[in-house]
Amino acid sequence: MADATADELEPEKKDGKLPLIIGLVLGLVGAGAGFYATTSGLIPIGKTAEAQDEKTDAKDTGEYPAALPDIEYVDLTPIMITLSGGTTIHQLRFHAQLEVESKYHSDVEKIRPRILDVLNGYLRALELSDLRDPLALTRLRGQMLRRIGIVAGKGRVRDLLVIEFVLN
Repeated sequence: MADATADELEPEKKDGKLPLIIGLVLGLVGAGAGFYATTSGLIPIGKTAEAQDEKTDAKDTGEYPAALPDIEYVDLTPIMITLSGGTTIHQLRFHAQLEVESKYHSDVEKIRPRILDVLNGYLRALELSDLRDPLALTRLRGQMLRRIGIVAGKGRVRDLLVIEFVLN
């Protein structure tokens, strides 16, 4: 009776190859489907999608691109600012242009000295550590555009284009 009990307690050996084979087949089918979807253009990535975009651009649909907005640029005088960072002295060269709608060009041109005064005051208040951040130019540009918008009036200045921002 002891022999019969020992045989009943042994667990049955399961075949571990079937789930492995099913997983392998499903993986290959998924990889094949992904390859097909990518190369056929179903998923818009890769060179094939770019080539298809170029082909569709080549067709003449009779439509014309939208007209460019009626804008002009007001050139601002370059500004040189001296920044002291402890024992070292650095020079900041700043040059920008204002993007304005054509109907506001003369208005913004008239208040250009006031805009330069606001920018000069803001840039002089900066410290050297403010310019070390990789996103400093984006943050400064937003701050300057906001200040220019206050001086020029809401909606007169569309954008501030930084032409030169060099720290020596």
